[in-house]
Amino acid sequence: MKQLTSQIHAFGKALMMPISVIAAAGIFLGLAAAMQNPAVTGEAFVQMAVPQVIIGFIRKIAGALFTNLPLFFAVASAIGLATAEKPTAAFAAVIGYIVMNVGISATLAAKGITAATTTPAALQQAGMDQTTAMMTSAEYISMLGVFTYNMSVLGGVIAGLITVALHNRFYTQQLPTAISFFGGRRFVPIVTVVCLPLVGVLLALVWPTVGQGIAWIGAMIGKSGQYGAFLLGAFERILIPTGLHHILNETVRFTPIGGMAVVDGQTIVGALNIFNASLTHPGSIPDATLRTATQFLAQGKIPVMMFGLPAAALAIYHTARPEHKQRVKALVMAGALTSFTTGITEPLEFCFIFVSPVLYLLHAFLTGLSFMLMSMLHLMIGNVQGGIIDLVVFGMLGGAKTHWWWTLALGAIYAPLYYYAFRLVITRMHVETPGRESEEEKPQQVAADERTQVIISGLGGQANIEDVDCCFTRLRVRVREMNQVVDQTLMSTGANGVNRVSEHDVQVIYGPQVEKVASEVKRALGVA
Repeated sequence: MKQLTSQIHAFGKALMMPISVIAAAGIFLGLAAAMQNPAVTGEAFVQMAVPQVIIGFIRKIAGALFTNLPLFFAVASAIGLATAEKPTAAFAAVIGYIVMNVGISATLAAKGITAATTTPAALQQAGMDQTTAMMTSAEYISMLGVFTYNMSVLGGVIAGLITVALHNRFYTQQLPTAISFFGGRRFVPIVTVVCLPLVGVLLALVWPTVGQGIAWIGAMIGKSGQYGAFLLGAFERILIPTGLHHILNETVRFTPIGGMAVVDGQTIVGALNIFNASLTHPGSIPDATLRTATQFLAQGKIPVMMFGLPAAALAIYHTARPEHKQRVKALVMAGALTSFTTGITEPLEFCFIFVSPVLYLLHAFLTGLSFMLMSMLHLMIGNVQGGIIDLVVFGMLGGAKTHWWWTLALGAIYAPLYYYAFRLVITRMHVETPGRESEEEKPQQVAADERTQVIISGLGGQANIEDVDCCFTRLRVRVREMNQVVDQTLMSTGANGVNRVSEHDVQVIYGPQVEKVASEVKRALGVA
């Protein structure tokens, strides 16, 4: 069970690799869409040839990234879960994804289902009405030149997970001397080529049933309307300490649970995919469909990330003891600025979620409420972060149809609500937020030039560290003995929190600077 928990956390971390690229590409795409909107830039600019060619080029790059998301997720899943030889796992995942789809395609062909027989025209000739023919045709797609089921990123994840299971089992496989050249890591792509087409055959047989099940869940969530948005927003915050919120988010963003739309005869599944398709194909998706999708995206986060949490940071500062205010000021200002601009919230959230369940649940409830209210007010702001960048690019520059001003109106309510609620709970319940810790527990901050060695020491020393990695805000470490990890030592290095997620996996929260921290630790360990 503990091993499974560790793997789930590794999987959640792996999902952040493609989503970080797509989030950045989405911002460029949003800017491109705004620059091609006459209401934003004027008719004269829209008619200028050279700028529009450049903008069109940006759209094509972003579109190519979104089209190949399943492959990215296959590679990311393999890298994240490979125990060693990660480059080999990534290479095998590419092969595995392709040959799995070949297996699906061959099985479909054996059943008489091909690209030619599934066009809307061919299906109408076979007796289907136009709507049914369009929806049926959209169940299939050409991916990397292979006709297959439209499984979106779920297909990539399936291929990646099976490939990495084969990799972890066979990357040390020794073969007889005569064929020993093909042993070890070279054996992984070979066994992948043998197994993944068979997985494709099985998927071709069961996918219609699986797809119907996922579509049913998506329809149920869709029918729940704003209440589904509330549940997503609340549970995403509740899962923050575990790191599993990434899995919840990606399920909604890239599967039919987040909605379905048809663009150019092709089914687009997932809230983020639908929103990005609306940017690459302006006017192709009805506003009502877009609003159903964006209720799961950035719009629900904006009042919390831009207004609520910065106000909570102010409450934490004001309730700190006078002698600690200077130290706390630097901490909460950095966290508030990060939340406001980018929507990255862990540096602030880890100041209170482990020391006060009341604040933790209040924050989750208010986040869910924000998602629900933004849905009820018919906003249409996409992307994934929830900071001012998303508000400006996808809200203000998106025009009046996004109803972006409601985020500011709710933010004006959320700022005092968060401030006074946090201040009340902290003072009445004696919550030990930063600056209010017991004197004997307050760690002494180490000098910057000593930080790396102190981190290694706090993790039990070099001999206790098996693997070091990071995501947006957390140093993720796999250790041999968890009892050798010393929280106070790690907190003295500027960490905002320490989270033990399994028997051997620990996360140290440093905020946006974590990339630098991870790089320094790896270099000191000789694994950079």
